[in-house]
Amino acid sequence: MALGGPDPAARRSGRIRTESAADAPPRRLTILGATGSIGRSTLDLVAREPDRFAVEALTAHRNVALLIEQARETGARLAAIGDPALYGALKEGLAGTGVEAAAGPEAVADAASRPADWVMAGIVGAAGLEPTLRAVRQGTVVALANKESLVCAGDFVQAEVERCGATLLPVDSEHNAIFQVFDFDQPERVARIVLTASGGPFLNWSLERMAAATPAEAVAHPNWDMGAKISVDSATLMNKGLEIIEAWHLFPVEKDRIAVVVHPESIVHSMVDYVDGSTLAQMGTPDMRTPIAYTLAWPERMVAPSARLDLTETGTLTFEGPDFVRFPALRLAFGALDAGGAAPAVLNAANEVAVAAFLDGRIGFLDIAAIVEETLSRGPQHPIGSIEDVLELDGAARRVARALTIQ
Repeated sequence: MALGGPDPAARRSGRIRTESAADAPPRRLTILGATGSIGRSTLDLVAREPDRFAVEALTAHRNVALLIEQARETGARLAAIGDPALYGALKEGLAGTGVEAAAGPEAVADAASRPADWVMAGIVGAAGLEPTLRAVRQGTVVALANKESLVCAGDFVQAEVERCGATLLPVDSEHNAIFQVFDFDQPERVARIVLTASGGPFLNWSLERMAAATPAEAVAHPNWDMGAKISVDSATLMNKGLEIIEAWHLFPVEKDRIAVVVHPESIVHSMVDYVDGSTLAQMGTPDMRTPIAYTLAWPERMVAPSARLDLTETGTLTFEGPDFVRFPALRLAFGALDAGGAAPAVLNAANEVAVAAFLDGRIGFLDIAAIVEETLSRGPQHPIGSIEDVLELDGAARRVARALTIQ
């Protein structure tokens, strides 16, 4: 359940990079999911320090126009598009640049296997599992924004991290916050970790009002700039549920020592309670460039353009317990963590299907959690002994969930 690398002390002391940024050669980067919110924020930071970073490879799913633009601007060696039908457009757009073009899911996974010092695992959903594993097997630093890899196959991912000597650095603001204040040298001194949740756009909505919520309303997050899928997950609180499971795989704490508190201002990103009564929290304005910058420069720090926190301007910070009645997705996630085995993978697969159906206007907002719960009760529960079992289970759960979306 620990972060990757040979030992916690080595992780914290910076075994990956000991020379100063000024003396070191450019850090070679691969960005999986370059055209998404995380990928764009990463490239924004890279562009601000071009002498410090060199882009090895970029990948995208379907946004070929933006991928071409990014590859041209960064001078990446490779650009891979997930949709094979877009290979011609990609190759034409990169003609004369010297950037290699590739297409298809295997090409995206191959991009993750290229030699690099740092890989951003920013592909959304279970589709990011294989590329993330490929990056881990290079024994490099993997900045993990793809929480679904740990939710679906955390034991296998961490086993590969240990086997290959890779290092996982969490990008999610909550886990990144915990990473910064967690005492890896004395984990027994940790009483619990507390993940904060903004509560999303529907925090104070009634169930009746949520039943009529539109996709446009669900993706309008009050604090964070995120993609559509993760924004809906934030609205249902499933995002926090997935993060609970992710946290258990990342940090050496027991399941019953992971808590969630709703914090609408999104200033305190998470907290660690210690046995002596101390609580250490990481704070900052809600801007994903801050945790991304932390992972980009780790074990050092770099200048990021995020607005600086001024508590005199922020004013009151509020906290409250989560409402498991209006936000049942959080209850389902805690249940899946307790159940273990196939449950987290089924939870994630059903949620991805249900969120896609909601964004397409085929089901209502409250149907998302209902479909996830029904899939958990009906879905396959066979033992997981390999990554192939995870993928088979994921497919079976998706079939159950899809059938429920058309009933």
